[in-house]
Amino acid sequence: QVQVEESGGGLVQPGGSLRLSCAASGYIFRLYNMEWYRRGPGAQRELVAVITSGGSTNYGDAVKGRFTISRDDAKNTLHLQMNSLKPEDTAVYYCRVVIGRREYWGQGTQVTVSS
Repeated sequence: QVQVEESGGGLVQPGGSLRLSCAASGYIFRLYNMEWYRRGPGAQRELVAVITSGGSTNYGDAVKGRFTISRDDAKNTLHLQMNSLKPEDTAVYYCRVVIGRREYWGQGTQVTVSS
């Protein structure tokens, strides 16, 4: 079955960096667009970044210029490189894939930006 599983979260100081990963299985990874979302404390879930099957990328306004989404189709893995982290980036980060009419989410990985 389709599964996506995030990893790489943790506690980091403001201005620091983290790299998140999302391991995918159960489908042909290279054929599908992949997305990162996040949900901060008391906030709604928001789209962070998208990468298409062809490698085109798009970012939410809050992270443009600081975050980079990438994919390794050989390893069925999605990444999110997060630089210049701010306290407002504190959230649970999720990867998502839509296949047909179904969407699949991982369990999320917590990122906390605090001094």
